[in-house]
Amino acid sequence: MTTEWILLIIAVVAIIIFGFWMIQHSMYRNEEKKRQWELKRESQKTISPIRLRAYERLALLLERTTPEHMLMGVDLTNMTVPQLQQYLLQTIRQEFEHNMSQQVYVSEEVWALVINARDQMAAFVVGIVAQLPPKADAMTYAKIMLTAYASNGTTPTDKALAELKEEAKKLME
Repeated sequence: MTTEWILLIIAVVAIIIFGFWMIQHSMYRNEEKKRQWELKRESQKTISPIRLRAYERLALLLERTTPEHMLMGVDLTNMTVPQLQQYLLQTIRQEFEHNMSQQVYVSEEVWALVINARDQMAAFVVGIVAQLPPKADAMTYAKIMLTAYASNGTTPTDKALAELKEEAKKLME
């Protein structure tokens, strides 16, 4: 045998080994992709319900911090304006603090809208005092607040709620 034949045999063996390696590598990559997909699918089965509950809780937070919901069941006859204002601010703060952990499950954009809605609602509650006539009572404060809120058009709460719903719909697709 000549050197040329030996080199040819070595080249053929190298090509066969390389081909075999490429096939094995491709099969391994496909199996790895399949495992990753299965893991993601199993993870989604667990995470999706948790995320949906987070969207539900944040929707409740936004709804519960609207004036009509915060004023429901409040005995306005025994409250002063500062007491009512303090009560409303405390309600906003408590609702938000109770649901703060839900930020882990929503996008940064939605969370920023929730924070903005909270801040704007607190500013709204404080700003209503400037619209009150002198010596106004809590009932007057509540009426002015409800009227002003209803005439605001699209509120930050509405925007946050709409985006929250849109994101939740994407999760369910």
